[in-house]
Amino acid sequence: MTREDLEASLADLRGQVRDPHHGIFGPMSTVWQLGGDLDVFVGGGRAALLQLAHPKVAYAIDQHSRTRADGGGRFQRTFQHVFAMVFGDFDEACTAARRVHAVHSRIRGVIPDAIGAWRAGTAYEANDPEALRWVHATLVDTVLVVRERLRGALPAHVKDAFIREHGRFAQLFAIPAALRSRTFAEHAAYMARMLGSGEIAVAPCARDMASFLLGRGGRGPQRPLGRAVEALTAELLPPELVAAFGLRGSATLARGALAAMAPISRVMPQGVRAIPARAQAERRLARRPASRIAAWTERRLFGLAKQTTG
Repeated sequence: MTREDLEASLADLRGQVRDPHHGIFGPMSTVWQLGGDLDVFVGGGRAALLQLAHPKVAYAIDQHSRTRADGGGRFQRTFQHVFAMVFGDFDEACTAARRVHAVHSRIRGVIPDAIGAWRAGTAYEANDPEALRWVHATLVDTVLVVRERLRGALPAHVKDAFIREHGRFAQLFAIPAALRSRTFAEHAAYMARMLGSGEIAVAPCARDMASFLLGRGGRGPQRPLGRAVEALTAELLPPELVAAFGLRGSATLARGALAAMAPISRVMPQGVRAIPARAQAERRLARRPASRIAAWTERRLFGLAKQTTG
């Protein structure tokens, strides 16, 4: 996707935004309602490993990213861009989109070994629309999986609205309309097709990266938080990917943890449950000063990523 493609996509998106101050979604959107809670961090490992299961994504990160040298920093930078896109005003969302596109434009290479449906020597680039679609779909899918696991099944019309609204997020990456799901059924069919195809195949570098992200790639033993994240991730991922990544962990422990979190999530007040980025956005819209507590909480959450990798 070229810079011209991105600018055309942003111009089209601008025509869909009622109030630029609210950004591309706003507080009444299902994206804020479903994806703006602390629950989403439960699925962080799931989303990351689903993305790594695409060889083009895995080799791009392996060959061009400093994740192993600064895993916590990469986690923080990624989420800061995402939060600006989802919870910032329209200009902030576009600025983040342009910044990510510029970084992606420098990332290209080849898959060195045959893996799944991909031949050795297959070219990749970070702004490839099909690869971007997969990354976007993993984020969407994980929010819904975690939300339903913790707080029960969602009505079909709510999931449809979530998918439809999230198409605006996809436009920030210039993902073409033909590659954007319009209903949950279309999204679910896409995920099933990809997971059943050879396009999703866990490369050796993806296994190594997953091991590092879960705290098993350092010099010392895996930390307790890493073990907990690994167990939760294994419980939330499709079984075939759990096996392909060689994930360990107690299913009983993970299910018990999710069962314990579920009632807390259901009764927790919205003001407490909201992730810091959403809380800050709501304060901005209410013309209130930024919250120091929210900023402190965000730093603590990003710090957990560093504790997980060790």
